[in-house]
Amino acid sequence: MSEIMATDLASSPDGMRIARAIEYLTDNFEMQPSLDDAAREAGLSSYHFQRMFTRFVGISPKKFVQHLTLNRAKESLAASASVLDAAYDAGLSGPGRFHDLFVTHESLTPGEWKSKGAGKDIVYGWHPSPFGDCLIVASERGVCGLAFELEDGRDATIDNLFRSLGEARRLQDDAATKRFADRAFDGGELNVVLRGTPFQLKVWEGLLRIPSGEVTSYEGLATSLGRPTAARAVASAVAWNPVSWRVPCHRVLRNNGSITGYRWGPSKKRSMLAVESAMQEGLAA
Repeated sequence: MSEIMATDLASSPDGMRIARAIEYLTDNFEMQPSLDDAAREAGLSSYHFQRMFTRFVGISPKKFVQHLTLNRAKESLAASASVLDAAYDAGLSGPGRFHDLFVTHESLTPGEWKSKGAGKDIVYGWHPSPFGDCLIVASERGVCGLAFELEDGRDATIDNLFRSLGEARRLQDDAATKRFADRAFDGGELNVVLRGTPFQLKVWEGLLRIPSGEVTSYEGLATSLGRPTAARAVASAVAWNPVSWRVPCHRVLRNNGSITGYRWGPSKKRSMLAVESAMQEGLAA
């Protein structure tokens, strides 16, 4: 993200206006909303909205809507194969990596996961983000969960995410998780704790190698991991990723480029991809 967007989109008054507009455009892109419609959603004049949106996102609202279309996803999928190969060759420390993560891995069987999580305390809290309210879950070692509010509400979102986190005791503490939320979307350093089976960890490591602005298919990800016949198992592991956005499961699409089945809602996935794609275009301009 741009420096301005990274720092302010989730928290500054102007940034929150643009975040609302991004959500509106994502939900309504098929209707080709006008500049006036989007500006009205942000509570701004069309003139000021156009300037502010471009300052935050890097491109105009009209171009941003183009990044939300299926054709754009298909083009990205077709164009990303060679880039993704290079990213995998470069490894996690390669130049295409979007985030600086300190990732701790714990390889656990389901039984070990259950016993190891039991009795532990983890805190969670709700915070604004560029993609709507997000749920941050953290232990003493770092972030172990990041989700976005589902249409069914916060309780349903909490229950959904905690299915991936074992039987640790939950304590809501928005103040304690705020420091993690502040870093989650600004590209800064963030300690992330990933617990899973060896196969899940391998898939999640693969997700970290997909550069911002690029996408791959489930089959492409499986092939890059040396498991070309395991696309379904890879898709299951992708869906079980507990730390969305920072472990970018949203960058994996179906072969036809369609955006469906995202754990936190396909509109969130579409919005994330459009923002990343738009930012890459803005940087290249």
